[in-house]
Parts: sequence; structure tokens; C-alpha cells
Amino acid sequence: MGQIDSVIERPMMPAMLLNRLTVVGVGGTKRAQSSSEKAVRRALCFAEALGATTHLIAGEALPDEIYDPGSRERNRQARNFVEKLREADVLIVSTPSYHGSVSGCIKNALDYVEDMRADERPYLDGVPVGVICCAMGWQAGGATLTAMRSIVHSLRGWPTPLGVIVNTQLASFNPDFECSDPAVDSQIRTMVHQAMRFADVSATAKHW
Repeated sequence: MGQIDSVIERPMMPAMLLNRLTVVGVGGTKRAQSSSEKAVRRALCFAEALGATTHLIAGEALPDEIYDPGSRERNRQARNFVEKLREADVLIVSTPSYHGSVSGCIKNALDYVEDMRADERPYLDGVPVGVICCAMGWQAGGATLTAMRSIVHSLRGWPTPLGVIVNTQLASFNPDFECSDPAVDSQIRTMVHQAMRFADVSATAKHW
């Protein structure tokens, strides 16, 4: 048999894009240095290599108050979360899989996108979104990836063609956030390149 698709080397993007992009990474849990946080940090490393400005929202920076659509009061984490999403040309979301779906922490954070409904760019309209799911097995990872892509669609975002599942029974991340599985590392890089290529073309088209 030939190589499976996940480990086939793909052509590299140019070292620099036509536009300076802002890439926001959201992920992890309230526990620092979780697998899903390390995965989104790895994605941001690839984005920085292409010249992007990056922002990470993870751990204690994630909104910790349950989203209340009936209240206009927002704590510091929620205000910062929405502010950074408004700046994003590209969004990368990395979630752990809890009982076969998106973690409550990440879902609650994404609920705050509702505060962007009246923006000039409502919700995540037109924003390319890369999705990473970390799970202790393939079944939960697949179900969570599908759920995340549906959430992105509902928020008017554009999920990248490639989504990434990290099976934490088989793969881990070192202190430099490199994945022990080269195939997973390749997938994260490809996903970031897809998102940034789309954002770069969109940004260039606005000047036509």
C-alpha cells in the first residue's frame, strides 16, 4: 500500500504572504499546558513562521462565566475574548473531546461570539477557521470534529477543508509544542496553511 494521505508531504507556501494576517488561537482547558492547548500553540507556531501576528486565548484567559444572552455585563476574560476575535483574520480552535463532544469550556467561550452579531462583520462571517480535536481515541475525536465544524458553520465561519484529530493515546507534544507523530504535525501545518491562504486571498480581493 502507498502512503496514507495524512503523511504525504505537500508543497510549502511562500515564506511570506501578501498581507499581514492576525491569527487567533483558542483552546485548551482551565488546566495549563493541556494537550489541546499545546496543539493550538503548535498551530500558532506555523502561523508565525508565515509572518502572522498571533494571539493565544487558553487556560485562565478563557471566559469562565457562563454566557448570559440577557446580560450586557462581561468580565475581563469575556471582553478580551471578543476583542481578539474581532481582530482575527484567521481563527484556530482546539478543543478536548469530553464524552464525545466539544468541552463545555470551549463551547461557552464560542457562545460569546453572539456579542458580535451587530458588528460590521457579524459573528465570524467569512473568517477561515481551523479545528483541532484532542481525544483519547478516534471515535470521540471524529464526533467532536463534526460538532465543531457545525458550530463554525452556525457562526458563519469557513471551516478549513482539513480538520485535525489528535489521538492522545498515540501522540503527545514536547515542550516546544512539536508533535511526536509527524503525520499529526503535518496535518496541523497543512490546516494552518489552508486557513491563511484563504484569508490572504480574501484580504487581497478587498483592495481590488
